[in-house]
Amino acid sequence: MALNITNCPKCGRLMQKGLRQLCPTCHQEIEDQYEKCWQYLKHNRKCTLSELSRETGVSTALITRFIREGRISIADYGNLSYECELCGALIRESHLCEACRRKLIKDVQHLREDERRKSELAQKERGIGYLKDRI
Repeated sequence: MALNITNCPKCGRLMQKGLRQLCPTCHQEIEDQYEKCWQYLKHNRKCTLSELSRETGVSTALITRFIREGRISIADYGNLSYECELCGALIRESHLCEACRRKLIKDVQHLREDERRKSELAQKERGIGYLKDRI
């Protein structure tokens, strides 16, 4: 019988595998930080992300994680926004701002078009080679 234990990725302590991604101590620390954010937001509805981080001592990355996980809904907080993962522009939804999203879509379309052209060229070259062999 194998033991289902691993090391906590945050602190390195031994923990049981499968229940959570962090050990109980680290998990509780994150829950405490979430509670700090929640309590501050209840009384300061117009705060910004940097103000929330500064006043609670919780990192902006962790607050952004709470937002993306849906634990903090920014719909109720008009000044609360976070950074686009590519350019750093302030956004209120998704992972990318509209400009980065459009650029990504355009880049993917160009890649598909390049692949299509390469495929067509390869087919033409195979076809030409076949005709030469037959003549």
